[in-house]
Amino acid sequence: MKKHQLPPLNALRAFEATARHLSVKNAADELCVTPGAVSQLIKALELHLGVALFRRVNRGVFLTDAGRAYLPPVRNAFRQISDATRRIAMPEDAGILTVSATPFFASAWLVPRLKGFQDAHPDIDLQVVSSSALANFSRDGVDAAIRHGLGRYAGLSSQRVLTVEIVPVAAPALVKQLGMPAAPADLTRWPRVNDAERKAWALWFEAQGIEAAGAARGPSFDDSGLLLKAVLTGQGAALLPAAVVAEDLAQGRLVQLSDVSWLEDFAYYLVYPEDSHDHPKVAAFRGWLLEVAQGAPATGAAAGAGKRRASGPRKRASPTFEGLASSPSS
Repeated sequence: MKKHQLPPLNALRAFEATARHLSVKNAADELCVTPGAVSQLIKALELHLGVALFRRVNRGVFLTDAGRAYLPPVRNAFRQISDATRRIAMPEDAGILTVSATPFFASAWLVPRLKGFQDAHPDIDLQVVSSSALANFSRDGVDAAIRHGLGRYAGLSSQRVLTVEIVPVAAPALVKQLGMPAAPADLTRWPRVNDAERKAWALWFEAQGIEAAGAARGPSFDDSGLLLKAVLTGQGAALLPAAVVAEDLAQGRLVQLSDVSWLEDFAYYLVYPEDSHDHPKVAAFRGWLLEVAQGAPATGAAAGAGKRRASGPRKRASPTFEGLASSPSS
């Protein structure tokens, strides 16, 4: 490599994305190219530098010592370029605020309430981006994200929006067919719709001391919106976040099957870069969101049932409820 000769920008992007995901395929999906193209870019960069950046083991890739040393300055350089570009192209007083939210939360909770934000802040043009992917604030042009997790994200600020309480629900037609369950144990005999990992029902029963729940039969879905659709069409009972099905319960489209609710360890968080905390648009959205969330129903109270939480140690629910993989990254 000639002195002061910079590597190709596309090769650096391929290196950074592959190093972040430790996956050529995921990097290719992010960059909208083929895995073969990513591999070629990385090979070109390694040839340019004269060192190997990755070790390839079976179908996986791992950073070499040189790759680990090279990654932080490359990542910081991209972040600085992105921040500088955003400052020039988007003045601080520009009216567009881009918020990334997971699809189910956006459609079931956020969008129905957005008129209140528009009325309170008519000078801010809110752009909602529906995504379950990792949020990269430097690259994606996102000002804030709403994600489901534990709220601990390195280098980012986060505020809890909603603590997710899980309740069993079903369509009225199925309740009419099978009868309202007299006790949670009755649901072991119901047809059930499952999360992708087929664990949520087992953990819910276990939290209440019900052991004979049987195998997790029935359809499963990796998206909470699809799971909700299956429940609304009478395919079985399901465990869903009470706050996001409150409207369906209130309108009679769903019935809460038990007054036992299960408070998850995970919650929805508003997440954004630490240096955006005092940004006027972010502060306005944060204030409105937290105020609205404080008044949101935490359980399916709209169904008319009193609530009690499951006894025993709290169990962590399946990550299907918006996905732990949705955690933001800087």
